[in-house]
Amino acid sequence: MSTFILRRLILAVPVLIGILAVTFILGRSIPGDPCRAMFGEKATEAVCDAFIARYGLDQPIPVQFGYYVANVVRGDLGDSLRFGRPVTELLVERLPVTFELAVTALVFAIVVGIPLGVISAYRYNSPIDVGTMIGANVGVSMPVFWLGLMLAFLFAVILKDTPFALPPSGRLTAGASYLPFYISWGLVADADNASGLMIFLSRINLLNAFLTLNGQQFVDAVQHLILPSITVGTIPLAIIARMTRSSVLEILGQDYVRTARAKGLSEYRVVVRHAVRNALLPVVTIIGLNFGGLISGAVLTETIFGFAGVGRTLFEGITARDYSLVQGVTLVTAVAFVVINLLVDVLYGYLDPRIRLD
Repeated sequence: MSTFILRRLILAVPVLIGILAVTFILGRSIPGDPCRAMFGEKATEAVCDAFIARYGLDQPIPVQFGYYVANVVRGDLGDSLRFGRPVTELLVERLPVTFELAVTALVFAIVVGIPLGVISAYRYNSPIDVGTMIGANVGVSMPVFWLGLMLAFLFAVILKDTPFALPPSGRLTAGASYLPFYISWGLVADADNASGLMIFLSRINLLNAFLTLNGQQFVDAVQHLILPSITVGTIPLAIIARMTRSSVLEILGQDYVRTARAKGLSEYRVVVRHAVRNALLPVVTIIGLNFGGLISGAVLTETIFGFAGVGRTLFEGITARDYSLVQGVTLVTAVAFVVINLLVDVLYGYLDPRIRLD
């Protein structure tokens, strides 16, 4: 197993360099001037000349790329042209927002999607099966921005002042202040002395609430996550339900399942232990791909619900021709996909002992 993981990590290096190179070249091939995109009418010739010289944009592209790769190796992703801050700081600040939303949305999709798929397969061609598949098709077809707006309108306007009301935007209640775990634990005196990892973990509100045993923050964060998680997770839920149904349906027709029933095993053990586990390989692949896509950011959902995550940051970086920011987000997304694909491959070996990774 360790040899397999090490080999995959080594092979990931040229993949990441290739992704960086393609992003680097495409970013600088897009028509437009980053100086004029940022300063607008104030972008005089003198201002733009100074701007281009400051960020090294007057150098040949191969030279710029060489400097950038060297800086990345040292852990420096450059400075954002739009925000005037290091890209690393922006990622530490905004990546936890997207990560928390992606995890909660995927948990919602898995917890609901897999049981629906199993039930549909077991009750093949029944009203439950037909209804579930119709719902899955509707879930895939609904635009994310429309679903988000409808959910916000329903739970924040129509159900306002009822026990079912939910906040339509933000990650926490306006004005609420909760101590980060590193201050609550007395690790450092203030945020200025905290490491990037501490700040990253503390900005995951659910994790910070758990580490500080703050039930009020936990409930507040959950209430703000329900609507965006449902919005983002609906399409993955529908895909997972359809894939689970198809895979379980195929497994239920295998000889070993009929043998298990002939031996007198209960339907629960036949379906769950024999059919579902063997049917999970393609489902795990779909889950991994969807999680990687969610980590890359949900621009529309983050905009609708006021989340300052990676999706919105990437959109702002593209519109402002912010090369360093776009490259930094792309690199983090590529690393996330590599890690997730590695975890999926490891899970293959656990779910199916016949698969030997080494």
